[in-house]
Amino acid sequence: QVQLVESGGGLVQAGGSLRLSCAASGSIFSIATMGWYRQAPGNQRELVATITTGGSTNYADSVKGRFAIFRDTARNTVYLQMDSLKPEDTSTYYCNAYRTVRFNYWGEGTLVTVSS
Repeated sequence: QVQLVESGGGLVQAGGSLRLSCAASGSIFSIATMGWYRQAPGNQRELVATITTGGSTNYADSVKGRFAIFRDTARNTVYLQMDSLKPEDTSTYYCNAYRTVRFNYWGEGTLVTVSS
């Protein structure tokens, strides 16, 4: 069983920055793709960014150039650096660890609110 604990959410003004953290309960970065997703009220959960076991990254078009995903293997932590935040980035952000259908874990989420 893998546990993922997100932190770092909060209230920020448009144009500001936040860094989200996701601490994993074990050393899983070598076996799982880590990702950040977000879900706003009334919307479906959407992909924000992923980082593979090999370190390849992928971003939603809406966040390219503004967000960066990276990891610290020694700390079993994956981060999402969010710059130039916009009100439309307001969402609950979730950390995910995925390898297979049976190895697919989610954190509880952390709320990010961007004021205009």
